[in-house]
Amino acid sequence: MESNLTRSIKISPYKWPAGGWGSAKSVAKYLSSEGLLLEGPGILLRQNKPKGFTCVSCAWAKPNPTHPAEFCENGAKATAWELTKKRVTPDFFQEHTLTELKTWSDYDLEAIGRLTAPLRYNPETDKYEAVEWTEAFAEIGRELAAIREIDPRRTVFYASGRASLETSYMYALTARLYGNNNLPDSSNMCHESTSVGLTESIGVPVGTVTLDDFESTDAFFFFGQNVGSNSPRMLHQLQEASDRGAVIVSFNPLRERGLERFINPQNPIQMVTLRETKISREYLQVRPGGDIAVVIGMCRYLLEADAAAKANDNTEVLDHAFIAQHTHGFGDFSDFVMSQSWVELEREAGLTRAAIERVAAFYVTATASMIVYGMGITQHKLGVQSVQMLVNLLLMKGNIGKPGAGICPVRGHSNVQGQRTVGISEKPELVPLDKLDDLYQFTSPREKGMTTVEACQGIVDGSVDAFIGLGGNFLRAVPDHGQMEEHWPKMRLTVQIATKLNRGQLFTGQHAFLLPCLGRIEKDRQATGEQIVTVEDSTAVIHKSKGLMEPASADLLSEPRIVAEIAKACLPFNAKVPWEDWVGDYALVRQAIEHTYPDQFADFNTRMHIPEGFRRPIAASHREWKTESGKAQFVVPTALQSSFDTGEDKDVLRLITLRSNDQFNTTVYGYDDRFRGIKGTREVLLLNDKDMVKHGIVEGSMVMLETVEDDGVVRRLGGLRATMYDMPEGSCGGYYPECNVLIPIRQHAERSQVPAAKSVPVRIVH
Repeated sequence: MESNLTRSIKISPYKWPAGGWGSAKSVAKYLSSEGLLLEGPGILLRQNKPKGFTCVSCAWAKPNPTHPAEFCENGAKATAWELTKKRVTPDFFQEHTLTELKTWSDYDLEAIGRLTAPLRYNPETDKYEAVEWTEAFAEIGRELAAIREIDPRRTVFYASGRASLETSYMYALTARLYGNNNLPDSSNMCHESTSVGLTESIGVPVGTVTLDDFESTDAFFFFGQNVGSNSPRMLHQLQEASDRGAVIVSFNPLRERGLERFINPQNPIQMVTLRETKISREYLQVRPGGDIAVVIGMCRYLLEADAAAKANDNTEVLDHAFIAQHTHGFGDFSDFVMSQSWVELEREAGLTRAAIERVAAFYVTATASMIVYGMGITQHKLGVQSVQMLVNLLLMKGNIGKPGAGICPVRGHSNVQGQRTVGISEKPELVPLDKLDDLYQFTSPREKGMTTVEACQGIVDGSVDAFIGLGGNFLRAVPDHGQMEEHWPKMRLTVQIATKLNRGQLFTGQHAFLLPCLGRIEKDRQATGEQIVTVEDSTAVIHKSKGLMEPASADLLSEPRIVAEIAKACLPFNAKVPWEDWVGDYALVRQAIEHTYPDQFADFNTRMHIPEGFRRPIAASHREWKTESGKAQFVVPTALQSSFDTGEDKDVLRLITLRSNDQFNTTVYGYDDRFRGIKGTREVLLLNDKDMVKHGIVEGSMVMLETVEDDGVVRRLGGLRATMYDMPEGSCGGYYPECNVLIPIRQHAERSQVPAAKSVPVRIVH
């Protein structure tokens, strides 16, 4: 292990664009470190290809299969990370207690390699020990069955965003056969605000655009999305758009390099000449949580421009025909917008009226506009309303349901959207329960299940006895680490299904198992031969994925097999669920998905082989509105501020949790955040220069943050190196998941319960 004291730390501005030689060198570095320097390039050429595998990292859309290479820097890191030659055998755990391993960093834990055999925790030795699969399933089954007898609602079935559609369908069915809808997933931590907001506004919980729309968009408006680190493959579409003259406007508190300039590593001419493509024509550094105010300002400009156009030459700026035919509530919304003062809007947005109106003018002149957004919108107290304000802006000019226009939420993990499509949801009304009852001859539970936040609350208050984790690093991804780690061991049973070791697995229930599974890139051999799985990308397109490499260990089981064995072990015998047949042939699972969701997955097993994938129906894309009014809904926000009220305390800062360039979600690939110029550490606090002067802080000094919250719990994080950074005054930035310790469980978005990780009220403690 390399500690923060022995690593070389360097913080200086990075002058190069996103992509380019920096990206190429980074990919080579990680292929080499994982023993894949020779075979890695050939593997990557089959990433996101029809005869290859879908990336295990982000969910960004896959282009036409004739594209020569379709992987990015972070996708390459994810592939190398999964196919590493390093192995973690049971012998490793004989040498290390969990108490000792808790002193290791997130990076060090995952860097040791792939898990190779099932493990059971021994509290007497404080070590994981090897266990036979049959014994593990039998004990898990006994514990789950015993808890089910008491109350099935005391068990949580969590799913990360990586599991395939086939596995996710089986897992959701297992939970409902068990007796609950406790199916929180990673959507609850990031884009649940999207699912709630879009459903109310336009009748679908997902975006309306396709990859083809990027080719005809006149203007793109980005809100709270770091494309360079979180969905780098999108830079190919943005580069093409910029080259043809499309306007790109970005709103983000920090200046992120991927939205500034780019060199395509797959373009030899650009690489040799170092010719950059400018991405954003305008880049406005909005105050954290100020997006509602920004969009209201843009809407006000549109209304005033429309009134002026009518008065001058009887023309229109707004699409009044669309508004009249397809929307509801425009009158109330426009009245609200015109009642807002520019003084208030400027203060909350942290931007001038002139700047907001300048970019609004681009929206006025564009024939087709697209809004792209990420967790900078959703992870706020008013995250749902922030999403709905973006929709309001689009509706004013009819920018939904026409070529080149629409709303584009950028999902994170590779199949997080698809999991919801096939039943991973705590909301019973989103799942065809009557259909499931008919197919499998049982009565599914109708009571709402737990969200991620509610599962955390249940673990803390003792109302959750068992946690089953299908992938992911739940304990690190969720807020309030201090409370969560304290109460986690009080559960009766914890089961983690994973490919690698992570910190969340070092905290165990009274009975605890770590079950290693095949990765998506590995060959999955079952009774009928090598299997194929499917995933859904951010644009609702379904793609197939086939493993290429030999498994990391002969003792690994597939995720469908593990789910099936747990189900068989804990549930009463049910002949209507052919678990063994499903595990032997995933095509049978796809048939079951088609029977359950016939409108979404018609002819599933045939259409999955279409090279570019197939898109499931999205009604709003065709101007069909499955809302309460039957039309797209203008929603009036209740407030301008999307942060928690801290009274008159002028020393309170709004903390934004960030991901580095060397990271995807909770997986940390290294200690370099190249685009931000930070090398060798993650223990930093980014601050505006005026805030540093105000608080008497000099560059490089060590500081501590404390959460401003009145629940009696002290939440502090120290040892942070103060670093001056270009960001709005009154805000600060630190890395996720380390800073999650500062986020109270109860600080979350209204109605969606997404942790409010992009506007955490903190103060600096001296």
